[in-house]
Amino acid sequence: MELIDTHSHLYLEDFAKDFDEVISRLQKNQVKKIFLPNIDSSSIDAMFKLETNYPEMFYPMIGLHPTSVQDNYQKELKYVEEWLQKRNFIAIGEIGIDLYWDDTYYQQQVDAFRKQIKWAKQLNLPIVIHARNSFDEIFEVVDDEKNENLTGVFHSFSGTLKQAEHIIDLGFKIGINGIVTFKNSKLDDVVKQIDINHLVLETDAPFLSPEPKRGKRNESAHILYIAEKIAQIKELRVEEVGKITTRNAKNIFNISPDE
Repeated sequence: MELIDTHSHLYLEDFAKDFDEVISRLQKNQVKKIFLPNIDSSSIDAMFKLETNYPEMFYPMIGLHPTSVQDNYQKELKYVEEWLQKRNFIAIGEIGIDLYWDDTYYQQQVDAFRKQIKWAKQLNLPIVIHARNSFDEIFEVVDDEKNENLTGVFHSFSGTLKQAEHIIDLGFKIGINGIVTFKNSKLDDVVKQIDINHLVLETDAPFLSPEPKRGKRNESAHILYIAEKIAQIKELRVEEVGKITTRNAKNIFNISPDE
């Protein structure tokens, strides 16, 4: 079985003390590839270090996270633009709108989101969208910017069936993480009604640990618990869930099936 964690922040300091053990555990759980969403200019070097040390495992993205959009966001966007000119990335992400923590920079978040979408369309790159308390605002932008080149993943989905259907209509995949294992999330009811060909797996490590690890630091090895939960919901073997979601991830991120 091959599993892909399409969204993990393993470059953060949370993993500095036991990184070798983290790698050992994810390999034991058949996690073959890990996609690394960027946060802002402060996270780029650590992300690239993982790619250098494990080139067959780690795939970096570049982007400005909405919670890092502040007064200096134009300078931060310049870093993203410069890196896009220097080298290849698997996607632009994570980008989007976050109205959970603070809406002070809402208009700046929208501006940063639009600019990064335009770069993605120009470069034919998928985008990875962070949408927290902001589905309506996200849909307004993506609906407006949509063309044949725009695709990607709605990361950490926790919405309704109607919102999931909107995402599917846009041609995007839906990122499912540990939230699906939470008893009161009701996400399992939504996932049950979505064709598995629209889903990709993710952890968002070190955040959102799935049951039975909830409350502890999340890591990419825990993707197996998410795959097992989806297998239970869909009444499939976990190996089949791994096969389908891995294929979905490779398709949306333009990775060869043999890679």
